[in-house]
Amino acid sequence: MSGILYFVPTPVGNLEDMTFRAVNVLKEVDYILCEDTRTSGILLKHFEISKPLKSYHLHNEHQATEKVITDLKNGQNIAIITDAGTPGISDPGYLLAKAGADNDIEMICLPGATALIPALVVSGLPNNEFLFAGFLPQKKGRQTKLKQLAEEKKTIVLYESPHKINTTLEQIKEFFGENTKASLSREISKKFEETKRGTINELIEFSKSKTLKGEIVLIVNNSI
Repeated sequence: MSGILYFVPTPVGNLEDMTFRAVNVLKEVDYILCEDTRTSGILLKHFEISKPLKSYHLHNEHQATEKVITDLKNGQNIAIITDAGTPGISDPGYLLAKAGADNDIEMICLPGATALIPALVVSGLPNNEFLFAGFLPQKKGRQTKLKQLAEEKKTIVLYESPHKINTTLEQIKEFFGENTKASLSREISKKFEETKRGTINELIEFSKSKTLKGEIVLIVNNSI
């Protein structure tokens, strides 16, 4: 009988965001896949979880997936976690989920921490319908993607890194227009959590006035 593959969210900031169920699952599986064994080792030590950790990241997921599926078919229960948030959401996990589905493996994703929902809720922008676009392409296809998103009437959720946020805000102004409403959240669930709301011009001014740190969630809407 095949084992179960668990997708287990981990805190994006405050360790208290870890659920009791997540801790119990990680204590019960045969081993845990993670992006960085050092980062995940700290998390597991905090919750007194002593299970083998195996690397599973963007650079080895193609090769590692086959072995994981074999172990699952042999009856092992396996969990996948990432450095922060829910596996598969702008983090490794999709290829494993696809392989699991293709091989009729039982998969369970626990509800839990993710950065996009808190940022969307506090943005004050319409959230009855929204489009999660993750990270924009680095170079090739970036302008094409921006043009597509500029035609979207729903609220758009983007992830961005601190050193690229100024460029991205300027590009959103260029493609979406000066009347675009936006919200920028950073350091979600951490000590210095902060959200800035306003027009795209106001967010550009805010971003250029200080050095932003931490992962950033950007919410934009040019239809209101």
